[in-house]
Amino acid sequence: MGNLRCFQILYDNPQALYWSGQAVNGRVFVDLESEMKMREIRLEFKGKARVHWTVEHGTGENRHTVEYSASEPYFYNVVPVFGRGLSGGDEYILPPGQHYFPFSFILPPGLPSSFEGEYGQVRYLVRGTIDRPWRFDDHCVRAFTVLSPLDLNHQPMANHGAEVTDDKTICCLCCKSGPITGTIKVNRIGYVPGESIYFEVSIQNLSNRECGISAELEMISTFRAENTSMSSYQCINSIQHQKVMPGDSDVWGGDRFIIPPLPPSFLSGCSIMDIKYLLKLVVKPSGPSLNMYVPVDIIIGTVPLTSAVQQYQQTLLAAQPSALPEVAMPSPSYNEFILGSTNIGNDEGGEHTQGQVDFTPTYTYYNLSKTT
Repeated sequence: MGNLRCFQILYDNPQALYWSGQAVNGRVFVDLESEMKMREIRLEFKGKARVHWTVEHGTGENRHTVEYSASEPYFYNVVPVFGRGLSGGDEYILPPGQHYFPFSFILPPGLPSSFEGEYGQVRYLVRGTIDRPWRFDDHCVRAFTVLSPLDLNHQPMANHGAEVTDDKTICCLCCKSGPITGTIKVNRIGYVPGESIYFEVSIQNLSNRECGISAELEMISTFRAENTSMSSYQCINSIQHQKVMPGDSDVWGGDRFIIPPLPPSFLSGCSIMDIKYLLKLVVKPSGPSLNMYVPVDIIIGTVPLTSAVQQYQQTLLAAQPSALPEVAMPSPSYNEFILGSTNIGNDEGGEHTQGQVDFTPTYTYYNLSKTT
């Protein structure tokens, strides 16, 4: 690296979390051991989505691999912070010591939320470059997270309950048993991270098999490219229940799923990826048989239902009437829904890139009782 001790991008927002249409403000930090000759210091602001997967086709000697990919750019802007891009000269000398160069970039409206999936990503980053004559350029890269608001109060079905019933008949050779019937019910389908999904399940087992019972919260990600699609399924959490014996029935209630940190449903603003959530009743008959799944669609948002917040406040007020201040309906802000990042191990840089870049968003709970 020669006389360059540190080249780093610093955001004014320590969580590096931004909403669409907001300004990304920060500073470029350069620490030199001795003076450095350069043309300029510039920043590239990039936002795009990309999907990619492969599929094996054919058999034997005709077996071949087909790749599918697509990308969707959202913005690309170059912002000079020192040197040639700000004045007419060709070369400049930056003296030794620590230097800070402020920057500001306004994000376009309607951006999709940051997302890292099995076959695709939505990523946002700033790439810094020290353009040096007759030498390799120096680079640094830092990602930031964009959150697209999903207000559950604007989703017509979010405050509605749902009930789904299905049945399954087990056949083994010439033997046919009675049906297994399962029902799952929720009082509403719209939630934000930190809320709890209370559900009720009823099972009637008229088969000759014992049945294992569980509930699962599942995220389904769909990726689209070249007139085809690929989906991935991730079990977010599961709860086990006691078995239902042949001829018995059972009602399961009182358990709950606490919604963990998750990206919002739909991935609005992205046309090549989609996210949906299911709460599923899973019935596992013993012996050779396929499982039965009874799914309910769930919407994960970033702004909670007003009715849910009011109910939550009333519960707390009843429990601690003197301890809880009056709470207004929260609006999207850094403090209510914060994202960070964890390692993904791709620097998107080049020669002399300092460090690795963190891309994967990490969502945290929405604080329903926060005062505003």
